[in-house]
Amino acid sequence: MAEWVRIGLIGLRSRGMSLLNLLARFEGVRILAVCDLDEEAVTCAQDVAQQSTGVRPDAYAGADAWLHLCDRDDLDAVIIATPWESHARIALVAMKAGKYVGVEVPACLTMEECYALVETSEKTGMPCMMLENVNYLRSNLAVLRMVREGIFGELLHAQAGYQHDCRFLAFRDDGHLTWRGERLARWNGNQYPTHSVGPIAWWMNINRGDRFVRLVSMSTKSRGMNEYAQGKFGSDHPLAKRKYAQGDINTTILETAMGLTVTLYFDICSPRPYDPIYRLQGTKGICEIGADRIHIEGVSPADKWERFASYLERYDHPLWKALEREAVAAGGHSGCDYILMHEFVKAVRSRAPTPQDVYDAVTWSAIVPLSIESVKRHGTVVEFPDFTGGKWKRNLPIEV
Repeated sequence: MAEWVRIGLIGLRSRGMSLLNLLARFEGVRILAVCDLDEEAVTCAQDVAQQSTGVRPDAYAGADAWLHLCDRDDLDAVIIATPWESHARIALVAMKAGKYVGVEVPACLTMEECYALVETSEKTGMPCMMLENVNYLRSNLAVLRMVREGIFGELLHAQAGYQHDCRFLAFRDDGHLTWRGERLARWNGNQYPTHSVGPIAWWMNINRGDRFVRLVSMSTKSRGMNEYAQGKFGSDHPLAKRKYAQGDINTTILETAMGLTVTLYFDICSPRPYDPIYRLQGTKGICEIGADRIHIEGVSPADKWERFASYLERYDHPLWKALEREAVAAGGHSGCDYILMHEFVKAVRSRAPTPQDVYDAVTWSAIVPLSIESVKRHGTVVEFPDFTGGKWKRNLPIEV
């Protein structure tokens, strides 16, 4: 087992800096290099890292600087927190350079990128872990344990959504679209599915005993972006008048080889509070984490809900039992960021497989291009590839 885990971090905006501060909390982790397009962001990251760890990482600034960072022979892992379009490109280079990869969500945006990530990880033997943090939320891991213990019986259906008014992230104050806004202007589908599908995939043993076989996706008309732009810039502004491809609410339904179904919602253009839903239905019970309610046949009062929170302590996951103090102190999405990074660092240090593997990364991310294709074809069913090449039949479920 390596004494130090040596990491290079690419992308130093809000999420990248959050990850830098998180990495600084781990003993035995050295941040040796930081990279961004903006030299000021790099300098800021160097200052923060030096203040937190006592070691000033090397600076890489500019459009191609990440290539030189990946080429270093003294890094064990590269963490990628850049805009989505560059995730797969950087991950491919990093794996070919012999580095573990931790890549922010989604890991890729096209089917070609999905296949390339799988092929490169298999050929190089280097793991590619998408940093899907919500799998490690205390409630989601508790449900995973409940599933393994048969509390819900045989699973049938799950429902989740990225439902959160994020229009403020789409527009710059100078009257232009951000890179997120540009995607909403150009594409129509479920563009941010991994937070929704990640925990469900673990509950349902996707790629580990079951797999997605097809999906269908439809979107409403687009109104929210125009209304937001009118309120921010005025009704005569070009962004208030332009056409946005993304429908305000996208609904995607997936079917698995074992006859389970999943409904995902993508709604970031409506005026609404955050609600991930996380609803799971089995033959013996149902839970809905977002509404804090659960009903277990023969346990709950007849035809009545109980509070899901009352089950948390009884079914707390071993990771949370072991790391609660550190996770709560670190904060970051209710502590799940810390659990996520703990698992990534542990895998790198031990030169072991990562708990979220490359097949998870591409399966959860592939919903982006596949849903876009289905919407484009007016809700036509789209077949879901088997990225594991049949290994899903032999792979073991995620351990609890």
